[in-house]
Amino acid sequence: MPGKKEQASAENPEKLNDLHVTEIEKWAVGAPAIISSIKDVVQEPGVIRGVKGLLKMNQKDGFDCPSCAWPDPDDDRHTIAEYCENGVKALAEEATTKKLTAQFFAEHSVADLANLSDMEIGKLGRLTQPMHLPYGSTHYQPITWDDAFQKIGEHLNALPSPHEAVFYTSGRTSNEASFVYQLFVRELGTNNFPDCSNMCHEASGTSLSQTVGLGKGTVRLNDFYDTDAIIIIGQNPGTNAPRMLSALEKGKKSGAKIIAINPLPEAGLMGFKNPQKVRGFLFSPVKLADLYLQVKINEDLALLKAIEKLLYEAEKITPGEVFDHDFIKKNTVGYDSLIEHLESCNPDTLAQTAGVPLEQVQQVVDIIKHKKRIIWVWGMGITQHRNGVDTINEIVNLALLKGSVGKPGAGLCPVRGHSNVQGNRTLMIWERPKQEQLDKLKSVFGFEPPREPGYDVVDSIKAMNNGNVKVFFGMGGNFLSATPDTGYTAEALRKLKLTVNVSTKLNRSHLVHGEESIILPTLSRSDKDIVNDELQFVSTENSMGVVQLSKGMLDPVAKNLLNETQIVCRLAKATLGKRTVIDWDGYANSYDKVRDDIEKVIPGFNDYNKRVRQPGGFYLPNGPREGKFNSVKFSGKASFTINKLSKRTLESDEYLMASIRSHDQFNTTIYGLEDRYRGVNNERRVLFMNEKDMKKDGFAAGDRVDLFSYYDGVERCARLFIIVPYNIPEQNTATYYPETNVLMSINSVDPESNMPAAKSIVIKVKPHHSKQKQ
Repeated sequence: MPGKKEQASAENPEKLNDLHVTEIEKWAVGAPAIISSIKDVVQEPGVIRGVKGLLKMNQKDGFDCPSCAWPDPDDDRHTIAEYCENGVKALAEEATTKKLTAQFFAEHSVADLANLSDMEIGKLGRLTQPMHLPYGSTHYQPITWDDAFQKIGEHLNALPSPHEAVFYTSGRTSNEASFVYQLFVRELGTNNFPDCSNMCHEASGTSLSQTVGLGKGTVRLNDFYDTDAIIIIGQNPGTNAPRMLSALEKGKKSGAKIIAINPLPEAGLMGFKNPQKVRGFLFSPVKLADLYLQVKINEDLALLKAIEKLLYEAEKITPGEVFDHDFIKKNTVGYDSLIEHLESCNPDTLAQTAGVPLEQVQQVVDIIKHKKRIIWVWGMGITQHRNGVDTINEIVNLALLKGSVGKPGAGLCPVRGHSNVQGNRTLMIWERPKQEQLDKLKSVFGFEPPREPGYDVVDSIKAMNNGNVKVFFGMGGNFLSATPDTGYTAEALRKLKLTVNVSTKLNRSHLVHGEESIILPTLSRSDKDIVNDELQFVSTENSMGVVQLSKGMLDPVAKNLLNETQIVCRLAKATLGKRTVIDWDGYANSYDKVRDDIEKVIPGFNDYNKRVRQPGGFYLPNGPREGKFNSVKFSGKASFTINKLSKRTLESDEYLMASIRSHDQFNTTIYGLEDRYRGVNNERRVLFMNEKDMKKDGFAAGDRVDLFSYYDGVERCARLFIIVPYNIPEQNTATYYPETNVLMSINSVDPESNMPAAKSIVIKVKPHHSKQKQ
């Protein structure tokens, strides 16, 4: 049996699959996406159950896709297929008819299950009843719901301080569940709310709050359909948000220029075959990117500054024709300081730092210098760096210079990951709530909420490891596999008295646990949720601020599963007892009552129950979208910022590694072993490497290597990867996560957002040596 750290890091194998490398695709979707989707539906829920779910997914009277947060069209939703390949796979994964019963856990120890890969664990089936791993036990055992809540409550009440518990949230948690969850935890007495935003777009929220006054994007989906330019930077839409491709196609058709900036030339940036149109099958793909810039990993800030500098030079030649001075004067502060900074910038040096020819930078400037309707799109290729906030600040600088915020066809678009991650934050899942938010809770409910900031993800892991946290409660997600520094995080979890996970399926976070562990099975997004013989619905917020209902349509795989809202309410009663002032039974029996109280606390939710029942839901207020700015430091104004370039020098034997998604996964959920757009089949433990680097270091395609990082003086190792030659900048490499999260130090974070730097990990590559030979 592997040692503890090997179990924690999704296996360090001595054996690999038979890797098959094919040609890199130059376009995304088309017939292969449909074939792959059908295969997953047939294998998991079956044709009848699968089709029934697909007919209602992302429809106005159906359920929200459990995958990404890309918005549904306001008007022209397709009657049959308003979903993508990723959405189909996500539905197939949760709608499977495979079940994990008490008998399964009796036959399989935790150690046996830990030997499986993350994909194998996820394919086992749906959880069907609460399970408990007693102290010292090797097998999970069944436990009743009441006994589970009682035991969790006893652990929480035994803590000397409520701050010794942390309450994690995954992006799939509904608005209703998020609200009652934060209400319970704050009545308990802590703001310890680590959540998945801390690892994906915390940098976006931090930057946008400081610069434009709202930590969300400013565009609507319709803006993509009629704009002058779309600049996509650090985002791979073909894999991470495939439905975005339809919006890009519409924008292209209306005359928009598309500029793609990314270290890897991803298929979804280059071309698109729309599977909902005949020509998507019969003809050549629609060309998307008019210009592709292959920037070095984490040198986007230098590139953005080079673009700014050349725009400024153009502005000096034709004053008032490049920069929007009316917008700048009316809506911003800090312009003169920015111009003074740009005077000192050298575009040649900046372009060289970015690894992009200056001629290409000039091409970007030529495309956008006389345009004001520009949409800036970014993803985790921008946020997951130690300078993530600074880079987004620079994107905002460019948008403000062009007056490209607060008007149709223009704005800022961070592409969120999970389907309600933005709604979680709106509903106060946040370790640093604003004082006015806490004042509102006190006014409405009558208890004094905690005022001191709580722990985010990184701080939670450190607090677990140093003994300041004793209980972990996870509302969805796969905390261990999603977080940095896998070995360190596993050690932290093992030091706890109790770990609890609310889940639909088994994952590695159930297998690396505290002294005791409890699994609480919950309904999925597509499951019917019936309370008091009435079919319920919940609501979510997409990445463009639309709140809409989500009503499951499939029969659950087990009769005694509970919705997350029900779980929170019953746990709150068991924990708080007579000292609570909240009507938990009222919430459990009526999600309408939850929404009524959300309306009293959260701005923008007026007439919540009425408006959420309207087809398509409603938009939340968005000041910057309406040209109203309220940056952190300057009320009523958006703020330009001065952002310094980070200095990093790689030694000759070092590489900068970005961890990325395979096309066959969503976040930590692994659907399969095929990354067809990048030509990688039947294996995940691969290292994408520039051929010049391979030759320099004496490597060849197919060589087996071990990866090492040495951040903060600690050697971390991920063993046994296969080198795949790839079109990637020199001294840059890429791997799939979570396999290489073990290389990411808990201390390598953006200083402003405290986000882990998952896409800029300095590594060394060495020939593989098996453990038996060491």
